[in-house]
Amino acid sequence: MSGFYKKLKFTHRRSLEALVFLFFFLGFFIYLGSEMGTANLLNTLMKTSWDLLMNTVFFIMGITVLTGALGKLLIEFGVVRLLEFFLAPLMKPLYNLPGVASLGALMTFLSDNPAIIGLAKEKNFNKYFKPYQIVSLTNFGTAFGMGLVVVTFMASMGYFAAALVGLAGAVVGSIVSTRLMQRASRKLLPEIDDNEVGGDEQQISFRSEGSIFERFLNAILDGGKTGVDLGLAIIPGVLVISSLVMIVTFGPKDAAVGYQGLAYEGVAVLPHIADYFSVVFDWLFGFQHPELIAFPITSLGAVGAALSLVPRFASEGFITGNEIAVFTAIGMCWSGFLSTHTAMLDALGYRKLISKAILAHTVGGLVAGIVAHWLFVLFF
Repeated sequence: MSGFYKKLKFTHRRSLEALVFLFFFLGFFIYLGSEMGTANLLNTLMKTSWDLLMNTVFFIMGITVLTGALGKLLIEFGVVRLLEFFLAPLMKPLYNLPGVASLGALMTFLSDNPAIIGLAKEKNFNKYFKPYQIVSLTNFGTAFGMGLVVVTFMASMGYFAAALVGLAGAVVGSIVSTRLMQRASRKLLPEIDDNEVGGDEQQISFRSEGSIFERFLNAILDGGKTGVDLGLAIIPGVLVISSLVMIVTFGPKDAAVGYQGLAYEGVAVLPHIADYFSVVFDWLFGFQHPELIAFPITSLGAVGAALSLVPRFASEGFITGNEIAVFTAIGMCWSGFLSTHTAMLDALGYRKLISKAILAHTVGGLVAGIVAHWLFVLFF
């Protein structure tokens, strides 16, 4: 009988979950349909997704292919190793991490968040870390994820200097996130003696075999292929998340005419809510338009999707160098961590620390945006 009651309780819980989901799902779309008209709503969703795919996703994919090839070349011919040599002395004072951690930052900057997990599982890499430091690599690596893509995309919009300011803000945010995570996890994880950790830091080799020409050709082709994979991976986030965010961010194309079922139309719910906190957003980030809060919100789940919002904001005249700096800092530091942190910590075997990692990284991303804003105000 106990098995029957357990099954009944499980079925009841799943049924309740389904009803709650249907309530919010149908309520959301019934509200939008009542405001826009059902036909206009469906047309807007389809046309927005199509335009995002053709004019944003493929543009971002072009960037990821080029940056992927560049990143692979930098790794293949030792530039990353050279940069690691100069960055390694900064790791201990800034992040309380051994020097080899700089390699993780460079690898995630050139690719994406999960690259740090591949390194963390390498015995020649993780032997230099204490348990609480290994856990903090999730926050540390995520703060640099897709960094080259984000900076290149913002620079392609004509804001190279602002993108560099945002990069500086992301570095500060990464320090805050990593240190907070270490502080939270140090109390929960066993300590080991310093003489059990480290030793002479040996280099992890990424050099392939063959002539210089063969290595060059293989590097650009393999890196470009990685860029294609990354570009394909962002499609669901851009089409689904961005379409939904935009439909609650922008109003009708022409207020006098009303809804026409055009791309990027919607019901401006998000700006209306953000308007209540406009003074806070203005002081923290320098946002003059409440619609801009859509970028940080989208960055929580997918930075590729967040990038797709920028051209639309630019066409509306919402973008200045300050916004680009803040977007770069938050987008790079958060880089969709809500969708990756759980899997990353689970892969490391520290699922119990997921909530602490998410909280620490939320604070780090906010600090990154605030620092980027005030750096821009100070120097520009």
